[in-house]
Amino acid sequence: MFRKSVKISLIAVYLVIIAGAVVRMTGSGMGCPDWPKCFGYYIPPTDETQLLWHPGHEYFKGQVIIVDESLIIANDHFKSGKEFQQTHWTTYDKHDYAEFNATHTWVEYINRLFGALSGLAILVMTILSFRHWKNNKKLVFLSFLSLFLLVFQAWLGATVVYSVLSPIRITIHMVVALLIVGLLIYILKISDHRKSNQIVSKGFRTIILIAVILSLIQVALGTQVRQFIDDQIKIYGYDARENWLANPNLTFYAHRSFSVLVFIVNFALYYINKKRSFGFKRVKWMMLLIILEIATGIAMYYFDFPFLTQALHLVIASLLFGIQFYILMQSFDAKLKPQTQNKAS
Repeated sequence: MFRKSVKISLIAVYLVIIAGAVVRMTGSGMGCPDWPKCFGYYIPPTDETQLLWHPGHEYFKGQVIIVDESLIIANDHFKSGKEFQQTHWTTYDKHDYAEFNATHTWVEYINRLFGALSGLAILVMTILSFRHWKNNKKLVFLSFLSLFLLVFQAWLGATVVYSVLSPIRITIHMVVALLIVGLLIYILKISDHRKSNQIVSKGFRTIILIAVILSLIQVALGTQVRQFIDDQIKIYGYDARENWLANPNLTFYAHRSFSVLVFIVNFALYYINKKRSFGFKRVKWMMLLIILEIATGIAMYYFDFPFLTQALHLVIASLLFGIQFYILMQSFDAKLKPQTQNKAS
């Protein structure tokens, strides 16, 4: 039951990553300018008229409306009169972003729903972990750590909104999501009591560890490139996709060049695994994901960002990290080959 809850939690976190990728692709990051509610609602508005002041209208405490291109919050529950009364309202002071786009709002809202779902899944997992308190306290502590990281991730999400999508905070937000993925995979691995019959070399272990670290760096660089593209979209608009990377910055070239190193390191893993017959089956999945990742990157640069390629690029990178980390766990669980037989790798 516990292992099943870990798998559900892992799927839920990946759903959040997918939803977040769609948010980034559609530019919906500020679809809900407040947090955790959306314009003060638990279920967000669908029409701009719901965010405007109206005479003779019932307002609830905490409701957010737009007045003179600024967000204001209702101080109490009241019915408006014929004239607007400032005493019922307080200016929203987290930021000065005050725009409404129904599509962006609901895309961001769905992202938050998936976040709440992942939180519930990890909470259930943490509760179930107490069944292992006597025989494996480590599972309980790690489950609590994953719950703490998810709460921290939710707080980070709020700071991303309050900062109006600060690039560095978006990067940290993404890296923490991958750390949660890695932690859940680790919990899944150590809760499996089956003994491994695999054999591995120290060289293979070292290279897969390097591959995991490189993937984290590459994702961090990718979020910075994405921020550059967002800035270009503000200048040229969504329809001028051919201009988004017409004059790329240094981070883009670093990200693109780094992909060559990522491919070489992971291909080395594939080659060693095949030549030495270590039997890590997921290495093939890893190489497939790398090829797909490179393909989506090429498509974005040379074919002006075809539909869904941005979201797929991020999701594939997240899946790649997860598989690499699982292989890393498998390698540390496997038996080491004697040094005398280990020269080739």
